[in-house]
Amino acid sequence: MNNFEVICAEFASILKGKSIISQGSCSVSLHRDFKVFVQGRPSKSVLPVGVLFESLDQSGKALNFAEIALLQEEIPNFMYSIVQQGLIVSALHNHWLFMNPQVMYIHIQSIEPPLNFAKKMAYAFSFLRSYPVA
Repeated sequence: MNNFEVICAEFASILKGKSIISQGSCSVSLHRDFKVFVQGRPSKSVLPVGVLFESLDQSGKALNFAEIALLQEEIPNFMYSIVQQGLIVSALHNHWLFMNPQVMYIHIQSIEPPLNFAKKMAYAFSFLRSYPVA
């Protein structure tokens, strides 16, 4: 196993998920586990949590990204935890109309060692009503 694969496996372990390596990127896909309806129909696929890193350099830093589905009431504390850890919030928006409850999607990014990013995200997840699941 090469260094990228080892880091990717540990990245997933920190986030309590399973990693996938594809095209030089290590990603961990989780989801939120609460009931949501789109146009009155139940949906599980609209609650993603994606955390990934790519472009790992020789100094151990990578380009890190995350996208998380949030309930509106989770936004203030979650966003505060992200910003306090020095991460960039690059977007906060909705994806779907006629959703109940209203879910927003936050995008986060950084350049730092991927394991540091994973630890920061795991800490931020503790501010959610429920920890994302694999």
